Amino acid sequence: MSYKIYLVEDDENLNLVLSSYLKKEGWDVSSFLNGEDAEKMINTPPDLWILDIMLPDIDGYQLIKEIKSITPNIPVIFISARDQDIDRVVGLELGSDDYLPKPFLPRELVIRVKNILDRLNTNNSSVSNLQPYNINESSRIVKYKEEAIDLTSKEYELVVYFAKNPGIALSREQILNTIWGDDYFGSDRVVDDLVRRVRKKLPELDIETVYGYGYRVNKR
Repeated sequence: MSYKIYLVEDDENLNLVLSSYLKKEGWDVSSFLNGEDAEKMINTPPDLWILDIMLPDIDGYQLIKEIKSITPNIPVIFISARDQDIDRVVGLELGSDDYLPKPFLPRELVIRVKNILDRLNTNNSSVSNLQPYNINESSRIVKYKEEAIDLTSKEYELVVYFAKNPGIALSREQILNTIWGDDYFGSDRVVDDLVRRVRKKLPELDIETVYGYGYRVNKR
């Protein structure tokens, strides 16, 4: 499958290098050197965005806010040369799916992109056993009483993971590896933050904390 990827990176040389590596995978890549040009394409969404945070005009934070307001399920990878911890946390809060601090090897970005796209394409069936919520995996939409719930890509993936493992205690490590991939290097505290956001958006979901271990969704 040929996926559409938007790359936003203001360093022209790095932009060319990353575009070349991504295109070698058979992906359809459109690259932008500033936020203003990328902003014009938000209403024509790709399958995945790669955003540099530091841009000469509109920064990556503003762009991801606009992207998520229109297409909340489209995954976003942040790249940045700034303070790693701050950018990682803020990026997750705004709905990013992954973060790569500069400098990084282009091949590492390719691997991160592959992991996210593979998860998007893993299952196209419908899941309906997470009452009172209905999940349609073909459209990646979660509904409550016919009303769609605004979820980020990671929030949606966690809901599906819980739906496929009702009543099972899932460790933080299991959730981290499933949602972020086993090549993620960072604190498992991101799992707690993700669960907190899902609890807020799906208050009828009975997510139990298994202290010292992880989480379990109890059957209704």
